[in-house]
Amino acid sequence: MKLKKIKSIKLIPKAPFNFDATFHKPDHFPSGDNDWQAGFRWQTWRWEGKLLGLKFENKGSVKRPQIKTTIYPQNSLSNSFINSLINEISYKYNLDLDLAKFYALFKKDEVLAPVIKRWQGLRPGHQGSLYEYLVVGLVLQNATVKRSVNMLQVLFENYGQCLEYDEKKLWGFWRPGDLAGVKEEELRGLKIGYRAKYLKRLDDCFGKGKIDEFDLRRRDVEKQKEELLKIYGVGPATAGYILFDIFHRFNFIEHISPWERKIYSKLFFDQDPEKPVSEDKLLKYFDRYRPYQQLAVHYIWEDLWWQRKNKHIPWLEKLIRA
Repeated sequence: MKLKKIKSIKLIPKAPFNFDATFHKPDHFPSGDNDWQAGFRWQTWRWEGKLLGLKFENKGSVKRPQIKTTIYPQNSLSNSFINSLINEISYKYNLDLDLAKFYALFKKDEVLAPVIKRWQGLRPGHQGSLYEYLVVGLVLQNATVKRSVNMLQVLFENYGQCLEYDEKKLWGFWRPGDLAGVKEEELRGLKIGYRAKYLKRLDDCFGKGKIDEFDLRRRDVEKQKEELLKIYGVGPATAGYILFDIFHRFNFIEHISPWERKIYSKLFFDQDPEKPVSEDKLLKYFDRYRPYQQLAVHYIWEDLWWQRKNKHIPWLEKLIRA
C-alpha cells in the first residue's frame, strides 16, 4: 500500500536529547517494520486501529532538540487523532523525561559518569505496543538473530501489511485478534516451531481484551508485574523487560538472565564471562544506582553496543555467536 504524506509536526523533547541514541538501539535485532540512518528513523505504527508510516528527522541538537515528524496515513486523520498520536510518541520515546536528577546523582560515579558524558540525552524507548513487544520477544526465544529475523519476516508477509512511503517499503504489524481464524498448524507451517502455540494464546489474550495496556500504565508496579505474569509464556525476566521498556519503571530490576549475567560480569567486574558472578552480587551492585537502577544499566548497556557498532569486541562477539 502506497502512502502519501499529509502532515509534518514539530516535536520539542526536553533537553538534553540525543536523537540517534534514542531512536536507534544497536542491541535490537533488525526487523522489517523500521529503518534507521543517522538523523532519521522510519517506523510503521498502529494507533487507534489505523496503520501509519512515520518518519522522524533530527532538526536540532542535544542542547536544543527538535524532531520533525512526518505522518503518512492510509486515509485522512482528524486533529484529535493526530494530537493523541503525538502524546503516544512522546510517551513511547520518553521525550518529556527530565534527566537532570539522574545526571546529578551520578556525575562522579567512575563507571556511569563517563557513559553519561558520551550519551547526554539518551532516552530509553520502544515504539511497539505491549502486544507487538511480546510477539518480538517470542521470535527471539531460543533462536539466533538470523532465525529470529526470518521468523518475524514470514509473519509480516503472511499477516502484516507492507507500506510504501518516502521511498521505503516497511511492514506493519497485524492487529491483536487477527490470528483468531489461523490454525496452529498453519503457523507451524511457517517454521516458527513451538512458538505457534504461544502466539495463538497471546493473540487470543489480547484480541479478547484480557490485557489492557493503557489501564496497566495507570497501575502501580506490583499490579503491573502481577498482570504481566498472568500472560501465557511471560516469566520474571520478560516481565522485567516490559516494566522498563513499556511502562518506564526505571528503578525495577529483580532478575538477570544467564546471558546478561555473562556480559554484566565482564562490564562491571572484569570477570571472565564464562565464570559469571552471581545474580545476587550483581543486583546488590546495582543498588548503588537507586532510584534509577535499570536506567543506569541501560546507559551502560547501550554504550557497549554502540562501541560494538564501531569496533570489534572479541569477548562480546563470542557471546553473540554462542
